[in-house]
Amino acid sequence: MDRINAEQSRLEKSALPLIVERLTTLEQLAAIRTEWNALLARNAVNEVFLTWEWQDAWWRAYQPGELYVLIGRDAHGALQGIAPWFIDTSNPEERVLRPIGCVDVTDYLDIIAPHAAREAFCSSLAAYLQAHRDAFARINLCNVQGRSPTLVDLPAALEKVGFHVALRPQEVCPVIQLPATFEQYLESLDRKQRHEARRKLRRAESSQERIAWHIVSPEDDLERALETFLSLMSASHPSKAEFLRDARNRAFFKLVMPRMAACGWLQLAFLTAGGTPIASYLNFDYDNRILVYNSGLQPEGYAYLSGGIVLLLHLIRHAIERGRREFDFLRGNEVYKYRLGGQDRPVLEIQARFIAA
Repeated sequence: MDRINAEQSRLEKSALPLIVERLTTLEQLAAIRTEWNALLARNAVNEVFLTWEWQDAWWRAYQPGELYVLIGRDAHGALQGIAPWFIDTSNPEERVLRPIGCVDVTDYLDIIAPHAAREAFCSSLAAYLQAHRDAFARINLCNVQGRSPTLVDLPAALEKVGFHVALRPQEVCPVIQLPATFEQYLESLDRKQRHEARRKLRRAESSQERIAWHIVSPEDDLERALETFLSLMSASHPSKAEFLRDARNRAFFKLVMPRMAACGWLQLAFLTAGGTPIASYLNFDYDNRILVYNSGLQPEGYAYLSGGIVLLLHLIRHAIERGRREFDFLRGNEVYKYRLGGQDRPVLEIQARFIAA
């Protein structure tokens, strides 16, 4: 009976309103860095894109409006929730509340709150937003995973205080659930793709081009490796070259990737032919998962080697051997992701607007 009463008391306390505070400067965000990442580790959706390191770097690179980071603390001052948001002021006629990172260079976004405090944080957030509804015209929260409880909890809280909420399908992220061995992975592919994967690996191994692959280590020159990657990325497709011509995008890469490396989350891999880099993947190794963030490919003279697919197969094998549970291709429905076994994980957008009574 005492245990039941204690559990009931805990649940009742978890639903108590939190004290919501708005943070408006990077200095304020830096002051909660340790609390931020500790809270994220307990979140239902723990993503590298929600770490303080990523969020701070994105804001420093782009700064498209006004910081509107809302945090919730309990009566004892303990941090129980973070809504890492900003007000987009790019359109002077409509101020839009968005998550930091939205939308192009960040794949998963969410609020941060442990299970026990989620109801209280969503309710407190909704009350704060209702009281300060004149600060923005609408809410647009992109890149929320379909499995996130935020898709249920936050709309319910917002609707209770007068917001009209809609969920809009946004994109998909093909994901491979990794088995125990690489052979089991190959057997999970359909017959044609299994044959193609093995054929491409054999051709690379027997090539006269001296094919090799490696992952950049802490002892390597990261700055030089990043420059090589950006060159391959730019060469691989005109849209990527255009992306890198934007100084803000290049600055973001230069800022965030060393941070990811310092935390042990960066996986930068190259496939070489005779010592020349011909393919590269910039991934994240985070929360026992591999996230395939971007790629580069030398299209001239090496297409017959299928360097991008060969490198991906090596990285999938590497992930399996190290016990990773998922290989996530992130947003985009490119055909090669499905040929390698990706299964769609939906990504949605929460849209909300206050409806006056």
